[in-house]
Amino acid sequence: MSPASAVVDLAPAPLRVIGQDVPVPLADGRSVPYANLDYAASAPCLETVRAAIDAALPYYSSVHRGAGHASQVTTDRYERARDTVRAFVGAWRRDAVVFTRNTTDAMNLLAHALPQGTTVVVFESEHHATLLPWQRGGRVVRLPAPVSPSAAVAAADEALASAPAGPRLLVVTAASNVTGELWPVAELARVAREHGARVAVDAAQLVPHRPLDMTALDVDYVAFSGHKLYAPFGAGCLVGRADWLRAAEPYLFGGGATASVGDQVVWATDPEARHEAGTPNVLGVVALAAACEALTDWDTLIAEEERLLARLRTGLAAIPGVRELSLWGDLSPRVGIVSFVVDGRSARDVATELSEKYGIGLRDGKFCAHPFLRRLLGEGAGGCDDGDGTALRASFGIGTTDRHIDRLLTALRRIGH
Repeated sequence: MSPASAVVDLAPAPLRVIGQDVPVPLADGRSVPYANLDYAASAPCLETVRAAIDAALPYYSSVHRGAGHASQVTTDRYERARDTVRAFVGAWRRDAVVFTRNTTDAMNLLAHALPQGTTVVVFESEHHATLLPWQRGGRVVRLPAPVSPSAAVAAADEALASAPAGPRLLVVTAASNVTGELWPVAELARVAREHGARVAVDAAQLVPHRPLDMTALDVDYVAFSGHKLYAPFGAGCLVGRADWLRAAEPYLFGGGATASVGDQVVWATDPEARHEAGTPNVLGVVALAAACEALTDWDTLIAEEERLLARLRTGLAAIPGVRELSLWGDLSPRVGIVSFVVDGRSARDVATELSEKYGIGLRDGKFCAHPFLRRLLGEGAGGCDDGDGTALRASFGIGTTDRHIDRLLTALRRIGH
């Protein structure tokens, strides 16, 4: 064998998702391959994630409390997942990784852990998971959706500068779940530091599309969900500084959160044990870690996503009556999320027709970002499912092809006639 023939190709294998092009029924009785363009709601499962679950299932057991081999193996997998998540988001080794159900749960945990008197600054353009948890206590400053990234930085600067003495927290998304636009997280963190504030980032829509480095960005907390990261098994996480979490009353009272129970309860001081009472979602955590380990070839993923995004946006712009929604304009960098409206048609009717006639799945509604969508549409209030003041959202990722994008564009042209 020659030296050349002995060379091993170490390039990562292409990632694949489960259920790509699965047959779905149409209203006329035919079936077509599914065009899934609803990744921003829940992404499909990666094959590597399913493989990790299959490997874990034979040893599935309770964690932290068993001397048996299966329990020891499962506990090791669960705890190693914390290191995997830390590495995935570029956290400090000392940062806590608390496993939760999802981003909403993670942000509510952080809100629960805020010191008394904390001022929270948050933009109204946030997803409800990041907008609402702070209302339970403390002082909340809600800023209008900014007209530009620089305006966002200036608004945060002003709000933090005028905040009363005491702890301060700036809460911001990394990528909008409505428009896909990338927020200036590093610049926002810089002004937060100037005012002694901490920064919490909703990374739910960023981490399936872009790498994240908490240390480089200089942010304190990051929250994201497995079900948006190709790991749909019900786990999420809050990653960040341990001191507030260690000082807060346990998020849940129960087994695992305690050091000793007698006439008095002594709670665990470890912030992870303290806020993970009860038997955790072990398989969800295994899946989450497997997804983090799988997403490494970012250059390839980003290049393909940007190519598909340009194809979709160019196609939408050429269809009469279709208007894309954007906060900062057409040139604003974004991930694979595009929201739009079709003149004269309710979003629900269009989404239903796309599903029943063309086998295309996308989202309609206000995307759990009611104040933001009202701002973009310039319309009055309306519920997520009432068909009034709503929009359509196409979102994609690994497994999306030109064929899926073109099917949507073709269907919209037909619907518009």
